[in-house]
Amino acid sequence: MQPYLQLASLRLATTIPLAPRLYDANLLAASGAAMASSMAYIALLCALLAAVVALLRWAYRWSHPRSNGRLPPGSLGLPVIGETLQFFAPNPTCDLSPFVKERIKRYGSIFKTSVVGRPVVVSADPEMNYYVFQQEGKLFESWYPDTFTEIFGRDNVGSLHGFMYKYLKTLVLRLYGQENLKSVLLAETDAACRGSLASWASQPSVELKEGISTMIFDLTAKKLIGYDPSKPSQVNLRKNFGAFIRGLISFPLNIPGTAYHECMEGRKNAMKVLRGMMKERMAEPERPCEDFFDHVIQELRREKPLLTETIALDLMFVLLFASFETTALALTIGVKLLTENPKVVDALREEHEAIIRNRKDPDYGVTWAEYKSMTFTSQVIMEIVRLANIVPGIFRKALQDVEIKGYTIPAGWGIMVCPPAVHLNPEIYEDPLAFNPWRWQGKPEITGGTKHFMAFGGGLRFCVGTDLSKVLMATFIHSLVTKYSWRTVKGGNIVRTPGLSFPDGFHIQLFPKN
Repeated sequence: MQPYLQLASLRLATTIPLAPRLYDANLLAASGAAMASSMAYIALLCALLAAVVALLRWAYRWSHPRSNGRLPPGSLGLPVIGETLQFFAPNPTCDLSPFVKERIKRYGSIFKTSVVGRPVVVSADPEMNYYVFQQEGKLFESWYPDTFTEIFGRDNVGSLHGFMYKYLKTLVLRLYGQENLKSVLLAETDAACRGSLASWASQPSVELKEGISTMIFDLTAKKLIGYDPSKPSQVNLRKNFGAFIRGLISFPLNIPGTAYHECMEGRKNAMKVLRGMMKERMAEPERPCEDFFDHVIQELRREKPLLTETIALDLMFVLLFASFETTALALTIGVKLLTENPKVVDALREEHEAIIRNRKDPDYGVTWAEYKSMTFTSQVIMEIVRLANIVPGIFRKALQDVEIKGYTIPAGWGIMVCPPAVHLNPEIYEDPLAFNPWRWQGKPEITGGTKHFMAFGGGLRFCVGTDLSKVLMATFIHSLVTKYSWRTVKGGNIVRTPGLSFPDGFHIQLFPKN
């Protein structure tokens, strides 16, 4: 028995001292784990605090950008987003957009903002606008938001500068210059307007914007690329440009359902057609010059060509769109304004019926002399484009820090010249929202951009298609008021986001006159 007691006591003696040692080890392990957890928590807290400080610092630097002088007043909005959402807010009127109107009231005619991630100075000041246009190539250069350059191509004519831009402008004027207008395009536009109006008059109604767009596209695309809608490769070419006016200056979300995505898909399809045409023509060295694209191909075939294939394709793409969309919108809103102002229609009929009475044959087409005699029509066109404000902003970029009107525009910042703010300024135009063509009576013809009128741009980049646009509008009005009366069937509401559109169309019915 004793040995067992001794063994038990030995075991007890050997086990009792171990318990506190085991307890101390567990305690130390638990303390270490707690300390590590606390340290991790503190590290995480410090990291979060550092991130918050960095974010606040970044947000502060976004809203308070560095400048070597006094920046214009205004707000850059939230980081990255800026004031983009407010800029694109719909405006269902011909009046100045609430975005610009509210900021002019708060900050004055020159203010800063941020649109699509870029700091921009918006100018509603006529003197500054004129200065910006006149200083192109010196203090400023043409610039557009990324959506514009992605849609029209990095080498589009609006993104080129200096000699290359002047070279392309000279090339385009072969087609749209006054000599070709007199000898070829006037008769062709007159015939196109007559034919389209006659076709629409045989239908219960026509959606005017779509009808005019198709008419002008068929005419100009034939001159540009020999367009033939009966060819399988070209049958849907026109549809690819359908959503462009909405997507040009839009938030760059390239996901299905957005205007930007529609534009990019349209560009991809249209460029596929143009590349195919270029490949075919380049393979035919003896092909005669039948359209503008053939002239461009000739330039590419020179021993040391100034053009590249990329620039040539982007040029054709831009011309196809610009040749029809803006004029179609202006004519559509013009007919809407005429419908609402019968006195203007009466005055137009008086002028155009007098032209017809002076012809040997009343069915002859419009001559250049007749076109130049359409004094009141010219006033109506000026008033239409003043109120239409198809282009909500004309963009430039500062090449260096620019001091103007007591403010500093930092190098690299964008400048948005705002034509609607000038065209709808009551200090420049009395009762600016009224459709009053007589306000232009006795004023000299505007052949370039001025301080108070810039519907066709200004400076070196005054629109090369201005004369064609005016001829199209004049010949359309001539046939419309002398051969037809009309009524609105439905639609006619407008929305600017900020580009102009007719969300429910503008349907009219035409009635031939005896």
